[in-house]
Amino acid sequence: MTEFKSNIRTIEWIDNVSRMVDQTVIPYEFKYVDIETGQQMYDAIQTMIVRGAPAIGIAGAHGVALYALELEKENLSNPDFIEKLIEKSNYLISSRPTAVNLRWAVEKQIELVKNTQSDIKGIVQELIENGIKLENEDIEINKKIGDFGAQIVPKGATILTHCNAGALATVGYGTALGVVRSAYAKDNTIQVFADETRPRQQGARITTFELVMDKIPVTLITDGMCSYFMKKGMIDLVVVGADRIAANGDTANKIGTYTVAIAAKYHNIPFYVAAPISTIDLRIKTGEQIPIEERSHEEVTNINGKRICAEGVNIINPGFDVTPNDLITGIITEIGILKPEEILSKVSKQNS
Repeated sequence: MTEFKSNIRTIEWIDNVSRMVDQTVIPYEFKYVDIETGQQMYDAIQTMIVRGAPAIGIAGAHGVALYALELEKENLSNPDFIEKLIEKSNYLISSRPTAVNLRWAVEKQIELVKNTQSDIKGIVQELIENGIKLENEDIEINKKIGDFGAQIVPKGATILTHCNAGALATVGYGTALGVVRSAYAKDNTIQVFADETRPRQQGARITTFELVMDKIPVTLITDGMCSYFMKKGMIDLVVVGADRIAANGDTANKIGTYTVAIAAKYHNIPFYVAAPISTIDLRIKTGEQIPIEERSHEEVTNINGKRICAEGVNIINPGFDVTPNDLITGIITEIGILKPEEILSKVSKQNS
């Protein structure tokens, strides 16, 4: 299979800073920002300068290293350094509650700190090296997801995706769009329909940006149009990303995903989730236990700084919804395509 190369590197550790694409300004600008402190990382995650569950995870790992660099300057004892670092790491986890990759990556760093015998200087270096290791592994994981997913994409297929689960949601290749990239590498008649994904329009702003950059054919539709095109036979399968997957396969993803899954089920269209196993949270039995982030009302009432609705209207703005496992055809991971009912046994075995 020809390897498809994406030119986007979303986040990278360079000279003791975390350099990342500022996703709040796409598609108007494509620029990098340097995150130099732990608090800056917290703010970057919360304001969605960096977004997408795998990318947020790497940002979390980098954030712990940044906090460690700051604490190194305070002349603390080893125990005090570790205590303060764990406290700041837990604060970092609170920046966004739904995507489990953030907690997963930060806990990887905390585990390292608790088990090392190094002095403070050594701990800081180990955290930096581990963050870079997780960063590089993410790309390889995504390529495996892409190659497994490409196997289930029919020749000439049109793939519908919701939100952005591409290079910009990861370190560099993508989960759902990793499947697209790998499928396109062997069949350049593949094309994509992208939901705009209100209210932050990640599909319109970011998914289309990525695919146009990579010259993969993409058609933008509004969130309410998917059933129309499914009925007309213009969608062959759906592939989306995930922010957290429960042990039974229930999957939290960007708000509106559940609606797409219902429409796909009605029209007998396969609905796949693409995600690394780090997104699977075996501590949560069902989707009912997944915390759903409630975001700013202004995301709904305003577009590009301009209000689009009457003053005084009530707003509810959950950032995610949960798609029940019985609507999911399969979960595409780096260890293969799993049925929802296989998750507990196969991921437990992988983690053991």
